[in-house]
Parts: sequence; C-alpha cells; structure tokens
Amino acid sequence: MPTNPAAPETGPEPTDTRPTSPSSDVPAVPLPGVPAPAAELARDAAGRAAEALAGPAPVRLGDVVPAPEHVRPDPAGDFTLSADAVLRVSPAGRDVAEQLAGWLRPATGFPLPVADTGEDGPLTLTLSAAAPARPGEPDDARLGDEGYRLDVTTGGVRITAATPAGLFHGAQTLRQLLPAPIESPTAVAARWAVPGGTIVDRPRFPYRGAMLDVARHFFAVEDVLRVVDHLARYKLNHLHLHLTDDQGWRIAVDSWPRLAEVGGATAVGGGPGGWYTRDDYRRIVAYAARRHVTVVPEIDLPGHTNAALVAYPELAPGKIAPPPYTGTEVGFSFVDPADERTYAFVADVVGEVAASTPGPWLHLGGDEAFKVPADSYRSFVERAQRLVAATGKTVVGWHQLAPAAHVDGRVLQWWGTNGDDPETADAVRRGARLILSPGNHAYLDMKYAPDTPIGHDWAGLIDVRRAYEWDPGSHVRGVPAEAVLGVEAPLWTESITTPAEVEFMLFPRLPAVAELGWSPRETHDWSRFRSRLAAHGPRWSTAGIAFHPSPEIPWPTTPAQVPTQPTPTPTPTPTSPTTPTTP
Repeated sequence: MPTNPAAPETGPEPTDTRPTSPSSDVPAVPLPGVPAPAAELARDAAGRAAEALAGPAPVRLGDVVPAPEHVRPDPAGDFTLSADAVLRVSPAGRDVAEQLAGWLRPATGFPLPVADTGEDGPLTLTLSAAAPARPGEPDDARLGDEGYRLDVTTGGVRITAATPAGLFHGAQTLRQLLPAPIESPTAVAARWAVPGGTIVDRPRFPYRGAMLDVARHFFAVEDVLRVVDHLARYKLNHLHLHLTDDQGWRIAVDSWPRLAEVGGATAVGGGPGGWYTRDDYRRIVAYAARRHVTVVPEIDLPGHTNAALVAYPELAPGKIAPPPYTGTEVGFSFVDPADERTYAFVADVVGEVAASTPGPWLHLGGDEAFKVPADSYRSFVERAQRLVAATGKTVVGWHQLAPAAHVDGRVLQWWGTNGDDPETADAVRRGARLILSPGNHAYLDMKYAPDTPIGHDWAGLIDVRRAYEWDPGSHVRGVPAEAVLGVEAPLWTESITTPAEVEFMLFPRLPAVAELGWSPRETHDWSRFRSRLAAHGPRWSTAGIAFHPSPEIPWPTTPAQVPTQPTPTPTPTPTSPTTPTTP
C-alpha cells in the first residue's frame, strides 16, 4: 500500500541517492604540543571533517524491519560512533543498555562503558512518560508499553521510551541502523555510522510470536535461547513452546516424574529424545524475559498424548500402555475424559507449569482429538479450561476449542487455511480473542518451493511473499480487527532436526510475519519490504545465521554476502505416514 501522500514523513523513507565514499577513522591519540582541551577540539574537528568526506551512513533510516510507524530522515544529521563513546542510561534501563553494549562491543572493539544518566552522551537511553512531538509526528504519549522514539543527530543517539521493553525495541532498531559488519563476533575496521533523523515507533498488535515444536524433535536449551534471540531481533515478543506430543514429553513434572523420564525418551524417527528439567525451563523463561519475550508453554490435551500414556497407562481409556511412538501420524491418542484420575493429572501438570511460568498464558492445545466423541471433548475442554484459570493463567488453545464455553480472557489460536470459519467467529462474539497463524501463510514448516529439502506442503508452498501478503486484522471473516490479539508463526519439527535447519525455515520468512505483527498496515508494501529485507542477508551471514536464499529477494551479490543453504540432516522414515492436518 502506498504511503499517504499527505504525510510524506510517515513510513519508509525514499531512496537516498547521495554518493558514498570510503570509510575513514580518526584515531583518538594525543596531539603533541597541544593542550588537552584544545586537542579534544582538534580531534572533534578532524572527526567531523572525516565524516563529511566519508559520505552518508551506508544504511538509510527507513531500512528497518519491521517497518517503523514514523520515519523522518535528516541527511545532515548522521552520527559516527567513536571508540570513546559512553552509554548513558537511567537505572531502570541499565539492563537494556548493557545488552546494547554487548551487541556492539565485539565488532567495534570499543569498550562502550555504561554509566548512569548525568548528561547526554553519544548514546543515551531515557525512560520517560513522553517527549514533546514535533509537527507531523505521532504523540510520544501514545507509545504505550513497547513503543520508542529514536533521535539521531551529529552529536549522538537518544532512545526514549516509557518502559524498558520500549528501550529494548529502540536498541534493536539502532542495531539495524549500523552497518552490517556490526554483527561480526570479532573486531572489524569500519566507520560505525548511523543515519540521521527521527523514528517514532510502536507495535500494531500486542502479541507477536513464533512457536517451536520441541516435542517431535527435542532441542537443547542453548538452541532454544538462540531462537529467543532471533525473535527479539525482529521485535517478536512471545515464544510458544510445544512441549508435549505423541513422540515426546519435554518438561519435568515433579508429581508425575515418569512423564519426562519415560515419555521424554523418544522422538520422531527413533531419535534420543530429551526433556527440560525445572531449572532448564526456568533458565529459558528468564533468558527470554530479559529480552522482553514471554514464554507460552503448551501442554497438548486431550489428544497428542501417546508419550504421556506410555508413562502412565492409567490415563489411557483402556488402562493399557501403548508402545512408544516415533512416527508422524496424528489423531489416534487421547487421555480418558471419563476418569477422575485424568483431571487430577491435568490439575497437577498445569499447576506446576504455571508456577514456573511468570507470563500470563498457558496453552492447552486441544487440536486433532479425532477419537474423542464431541460431547466428551467439549466437557473435557471446559473442565480443563477452568483448571488453567484456577492457576491464574489465561487459557490459550488451538481454534478447535471454539465450541466450548467461554472463560474470561480465552484466546484461540487460528491455524486454518480458509478464512470462512463461523465457529471461530461465534467464539469471538462470545468473548474470545484470536492469535492468527494461518497454515497457508504463517506455518514455517511448509516448504518454500517444491525442491525445498525439508518441510511439508499440505497447506501449500509458502515463499516469502506468501508469508507477507495477508492482513491479520481482516483475515478471518466475521472477526473484527479489535478481536485480534496478534500473530504467531509456528514451526513444527517432524522433518527438522538441527538448529541450522530451524534457522533455514525461519529465515527469511520470520521477519515477514514480524512486520505484519508490528508495523502499521499503511506501511505494507511488498516491493519495499523485499528491498529492506535483502540488506539483512549480509547481517545473517556475518552473524552465522543459516537462511534460505529465496530468489524473490534481491540479495547483495558480493561473494562474502551470498547466503548458503545448510545441508539438511536426513530424517529417518517414520513408522506411519504423515497426516496433513498437524496444526
């Protein structure tokens, strides 16, 4: 959609046609025979002259993903980070400043100390309720819990927000505005220039997330933490962990220890399995929280429970343990909805998981319980919802929960491929909100193209444009935009076995979904997005992030920047065929 011509300062900036010049650095060394104050002035003057000769910053102010709400470039206001820069911050924002310094130190080689705010410095992070808006800019008082303002002048960079989360998102924007080598893990000789101007930004939707299936194939704690970093980079603020399924139970529950010890020992194709101890899970939660990402744990019920039934046969309808399952079929398992022992199990599990989860959400699953009669399914879900609510958490579930009675705050995660869904629309009328995860747009386990070596195609092929070209606010008929809580990109792992394969399926589609969740609808423009996204290829390569070199994107073509495709690890043949209905 084109930018509003009446407000040319809003949205992505026009192409900057200023010529570029080789970089130039001015060493901060004493000048012989010149008093210290004069030396500082001389160095400053020399630095300004070098900046003028070096030309504009290599990144434009509008080249940010997700697209900011308001961009006002100032070509005369470029700032160059120097070796003596200090980050100044109020105490409440110090952790964000420490993280920003941690991102910038390896590549720059600069010490970048963090100091309490006394006076503005080259990098200043400020927590305040509002700042005065200039004509034509959004009112900072409306930035809310995650918005920020970023001002770049020749004298420095200032990020202002009402909360640490807003400062963090502003710091991620600053990271993108530095040249791509900033992602290097070792020092690089470069001019660390930031384009001048102002960005005022805030998210469209409060819930912006991705899901990682750790049940079909288990991923170690460090792998999950790396995924958290990927989400935070693009202002996604929720990580949904699919912790339980037929092939594996991945979280320890003290009151039911065999769930992990027995149920967690398997994986698709006969892999080694694994599970998270309570300390492992708390480590993930804490790491995510520091990056302003909320963990959403999923305990899938009443179906997708074969691993739990292997561990505790008394939960099975026939009270007989099924064999461990390492295939990819769905819909055959379920806990006994007629046995009170089942509800004691549910109460214990959701109670322990809720106690280790500071975030407000607990996901009940609820999909593909094909063998449970409709009345029994509805009765089970309604009781399970109440058990979750009793822990103080808000119920989230796949949209198959729609027919069940509403509980306060209930959220349905919609994964359909046809936006005409009267049952879900009715649940919304009864008070439910929606997270949008359409299978044919947001399922990142779908192949990019027919020859993609891993992934599925039951919902269709999802290239980057298909991941980008839809509107969460109007996607499901009969559901108003105000009932949409946000978006989430699920990644199911039946065919995905390594961290490199996870990244290959996430990138470059994850930033597309992130932009749908964060950016105003009026900034939505495929041509501009693909151009902005292309500049992130060198960043990912420098950071060692695997990604798919989608032919839709005009990637830079210098040899050091050409993306490479990981060699997928062959997945062992499953013991039964894949059913193309996994949510």
